[in-house]
Amino acid sequence: MKKLFYLFILISLSAAVHAQSGRSVLDFDQNWMFNLGDVPNGQNVDFNDAGWRKLNLPHDWGIEHEFSKDNPATVEGGALPGGIGWYRKTFTIPQTDKGKLIYIAFDGVYQKSDVWINGHHLGYRPNGYISFRYDLTPYLNYDGKKNVIAVKADNSLQPNSRWYSGSGIYRNVWLVSTNKIAVAHWGTFVTTPKVSASHADVILSVSIKNAAGKTKLATVVSSIYANGKVVASKTLAGVSLKDTVTTVSQNLGVNNPLLWSVDKPFLYKVQTKILVNNVVVDQYETPLGIRYFNFDVDKGFSLNGVYMKINGVCQHHDLGALGTAFNVHALERQFKILKEMGVNAIRTSHNPPAPEFLDLADRMGLIIMDEAFDVWQIHKRPQFDSHLFFNEWHKRDLTDQILRDRNHPSVIIWSIGNEIPEQRDTSATRIARELAGIIHELDTTRPITTGNNEPGPGNKIVESGAVDLLGYNYHNNKLADFQKDYPGKKFIGTETASALESRGVYNTSPDTIQRWPGGMVVDGKRVARPMNADNTVNAYDNISAPWGHTHEETLKIYRKHAFLSGQFVWTGFDYIGEPWPYQWPSRSSYFGIVDLAGFPKDVYYLYQGEWTNKTVLHLLPHWNWEAGKVVDVWAYYSNADEVELYLNGKSLGTKSKQGDSLHIAWKVKYAPGTLKAVSRKNGKVVKITEVNTAGAPARIELSADRSIIRSNDHDLSYITVKIVDKNGIMVPNADNDVKFKLSGADSFLAGVDNGNQTSMESFKADHRKAFNGLALAIIGAKTKPGTVTITATADGLPAASLLITIK
Repeated sequence: MKKLFYLFILISLSAAVHAQSGRSVLDFDQNWMFNLGDVPNGQNVDFNDAGWRKLNLPHDWGIEHEFSKDNPATVEGGALPGGIGWYRKTFTIPQTDKGKLIYIAFDGVYQKSDVWINGHHLGYRPNGYISFRYDLTPYLNYDGKKNVIAVKADNSLQPNSRWYSGSGIYRNVWLVSTNKIAVAHWGTFVTTPKVSASHADVILSVSIKNAAGKTKLATVVSSIYANGKVVASKTLAGVSLKDTVTTVSQNLGVNNPLLWSVDKPFLYKVQTKILVNNVVVDQYETPLGIRYFNFDVDKGFSLNGVYMKINGVCQHHDLGALGTAFNVHALERQFKILKEMGVNAIRTSHNPPAPEFLDLADRMGLIIMDEAFDVWQIHKRPQFDSHLFFNEWHKRDLTDQILRDRNHPSVIIWSIGNEIPEQRDTSATRIARELAGIIHELDTTRPITTGNNEPGPGNKIVESGAVDLLGYNYHNNKLADFQKDYPGKKFIGTETASALESRGVYNTSPDTIQRWPGGMVVDGKRVARPMNADNTVNAYDNISAPWGHTHEETLKIYRKHAFLSGQFVWTGFDYIGEPWPYQWPSRSSYFGIVDLAGFPKDVYYLYQGEWTNKTVLHLLPHWNWEAGKVVDVWAYYSNADEVELYLNGKSLGTKSKQGDSLHIAWKVKYAPGTLKAVSRKNGKVVKITEVNTAGAPARIELSADRSIIRSNDHDLSYITVKIVDKNGIMVPNADNDVKFKLSGADSFLAGVDNGNQTSMESFKADHRKAFNGLALAIIGAKTKPGTVTITATADGLPAASLLITIK
């Protein structure tokens, strides 16, 4: 009875919104049937899917399977399977909706999706990252008669990606209903061409679709809201709507505007009502962030008149243990971790993100480089990547991306490509100009760039004049020549660093910089050195890819050159796939500043000290070693003049950063006990940090990022699992296998992880080995409120429990 009651409330609320606005947007993620493998006639209404698996979207079928070096995606694709998957959903439409226009909207399906309604083929979209929708209206049954939506996703031809793509309907699906007169799909565009402290001009373009079959007169009322109150409004009466799409423009103004910035991301809302015969037939909302920005040839980037560095990271679209199945809380957790580090910008590498990604960026204050393509006509994966459908689909895909995303204040840069092979080919001039032209038809308020791995003279994309920002990937050694080679150009580091670390691993001397493969550099000469046999990488910041640099090397460059408007570090988080330079059994990347589970690596605190005003004092490594070993001790610090290091109360000397170094270091002969660092400024203590020798594992500690979550299967709580000794000190080499059990309220284990790039344990198992003392469990809430207890057990340790409330 309770379930029926809540369903009644949901339907009633939906009907109320529908009646007031003429538009409803319903979550269409629940109760789909799924089959992995191709089936003949899966689109037919009378097809029997009773034996299929019932699930809720978003869904990534690849992440549910075992890792294998034999999967055709290879380790670059995460060593997980692709294949063909079918989804079906049966639903009804009330008779009262007859006469409405009803659409199904997909935020993303990977890839090559075909969609049918009641056996009628609606369309095909090969691009797995693009949002699209179809009109269901002509083919629907009403008044309790069933309708069947069927979706086929084909990710069988692999490898087709240079990272883990995921498979299936991995983003949200919506059922949209409007009257026959309504704002068109992605039909508004808001700009702020003139902004000052006292006033902001706001121009709103509204495209209105009339499917009524005859001309109608309408009134368009648009209002700007701030904190729920109307601060500006404009009425346009007597608008003649022909049997097509009509576009009108409204000029509004906001006095004493609150500006959107990375520190104070204030958001307005534009509400547009379409009235016919004084009746509201549609109500549509558009996000509005009032801000202005500039890229200067010599001074770099400014936001709202204030010069600042774009301190960004690149992010792939997987969410660790969840795979690519989108979850707004999982992404919000990532954003919070990155913001805490000092990140103010993200590059969506190398594809359009989920719509909610941009909603969160708007709300949390992140600058976005919104990227469209990883390849154009020339492939990176010879047989199966997206070059196969670029010629036919690039205009449609790019148009849809710009229309969908252009109202987000967070989006400040469009990128039309990453490391495009055509850079040295004359075809790049034509293609780059065409892509830029598509954008300029829809938006002239943002600069265009590309991520160029060959940014020097002769780059045909740059020479085409199509890009406003010269984006470059790596090439720190050429920066001094950039302004000479390209006078008058503005520069952005679209991809930087490519440093490598495994969290908590300290088995290589950090005294020399190493570039894999090919060894390390000693006195300017490269010396061969084998990779770690266990496929781990030193956590000291001294190892990078041969094309890149360490984090510290890269940060120094950006300190030095004002004309560099900013950078996007490769990468913020580790991601599934591309475990370069290793092959099997590695299956995740080493490039992240944060590991796949969301646990910061040591360099996180280097950035925090450089990119924030926080007081940082971070010591590495741990303090569990064999007796007499000489250990390299590093400290990252900020807001202090010097740091004094103590071992068991005895001073080992006071040091401060010398020259342009961003860390300090000691050689310390190991003795068990306490390593303590004290930072001082003007002789006064600023901060104290201790690292203690841990004893044997004694218990499990559990902590949640959120102790209260909502009763739906989109909400999550992330549980950090820490193996500690009897004094509560984390055991740095602990690898206990921790088993999880949930009891109480309706919930499920959404995923487990530990941040280890070589772990072959399934992300969907009920247990996980700790990696260097840490593991992760993710709890998902189902539909019923209550309390859930997660219990963690491991051989030889007492059980630990934590209570999560579901409301």
